[in-house]
Amino acid sequence: VKADLQTIVATNGNPSAEVIKNLKKRAGLIKLTKTLSYKVSKGTSFSTKLKKQATDLTVEMLQSGAWKNSEFKKFNFDSLGINPNGGHLHPLMKVREEFRQIFFEMGFEEMPTNNFVDSSFWNFDALFVPQQHAARDLQDTFYLLDPATTDDLPAFWETVKDVHEKGGYGSIGYRYEWSADEAKKLVLRTHTTAVSSSVLHKLAQEPYKPAKFFSIDRVYRNEEVDATHLAEFHQVEGVIADKNMSLGSLIAFLDIFFKKMGITNLRFKPTYNPYTEPSMEIFSWHDGFKKWVEIGNSGMFRPEMLRSLGLEDGVQVAGF
Repeated sequence: VKADLQTIVATNGNPSAEVIKNLKKRAGLIKLTKTLSYKVSKGTSFSTKLKKQATDLTVEMLQSGAWKNSEFKKFNFDSLGINPNGGHLHPLMKVREEFRQIFFEMGFEEMPTNNFVDSSFWNFDALFVPQQHAARDLQDTFYLLDPATTDDLPAFWETVKDVHEKGGYGSIGYRYEWSADEAKKLVLRTHTTAVSSSVLHKLAQEPYKPAKFFSIDRVYRNEEVDATHLAEFHQVEGVIADKNMSLGSLIAFLDIFFKKMGITNLRFKPTYNPYTEPSMEIFSWHDGFKKWVEIGNSGMFRPEMLRSLGLEDGVQVAGF
C-alpha cells in the first residue's frame, strides 16, 4: 500500500485501475480530483484588432463589390428572434368582442349559433310569422335547393299550427290553412331569433327561473347589395325572460346597455314586428351625420309565440 501511495504522490495517478479501486475503499487514503487544462495557440484569423462582422448583404455591398472581402456573421438558427407584429384582430371581431364582454358583464349567457341552416319552422312559424308574410318571399330569403326540406319538426308543431289557424292566448290567429310542407323548407337563417326561439323552448322544459341570453353571429338576407346592405351580415341579439319583465324594464335595460358603449342619446319609436307587441325601433343621434340613426329593434315577444314554445303563463320575454 505504501508503495502504491508513493506512486500516486509522484505521478498524480497509478497505472493500475484495480489499485485505485481498492484504495478508494479505504477512507482517508486518497481523494480523486479532476484537473482541466487548455492549450491556446494563434489561429489563421488571429488579430490584435477587433473586426466587425457583417450581418446583412446590402445593396451598397453588391454595387461596390465590398461583399467579396467582408466577413459575415454566422446565423444562429437556435435563437428565438423577434416576435412578428402581425395577426391583429379584424375590426369586426374587435366590436364583436366588445359586445360579448358587455353581455357577460350584465349576466347574459351566450347561445350556440353554429346552425346557419334552419327550417322555416324555427325561422318563421315558431315566431308567429304567418306563412304568407313578405319576409318569406324569395326576394328576401335564401331557400336551399339540395336538400330543400327537412322531416324534423318538433313535437309541438301542431300547437303552432293551431295558433296560426285559430289563435289562442287572447289572439284570433291569422285564420289561414297552415302548411307543414312550407314549415319544412330549409333556409339560410334570416335572423338569430331562430336560435332564440329554440333556446326559449328548451328553457320551457326546465323549472322556471329568470334567464338572459345573447347571440352575435351571421345571418343572411336576399338583399340588393349597396352601401348599407349586404347579403350576409352580423346580428347582435339578446333576450330576457322574467315574470316581472315589461316594456319599461326593456327601455331601462337598453339605456344601460348602450351607455356601456358610449351611446347615451336614445329615442324609441313604435313599430310593427310579427312576433313582438309592443315593438320599438331604437334610434341614436349621430353627431357626424347630424341626424337620428336607427341602431336596433326591440319589443316584447307575443304570447302566441311564448305559450306555443311552452313557457308558462306570466313569463314575459323581451327581445332586442
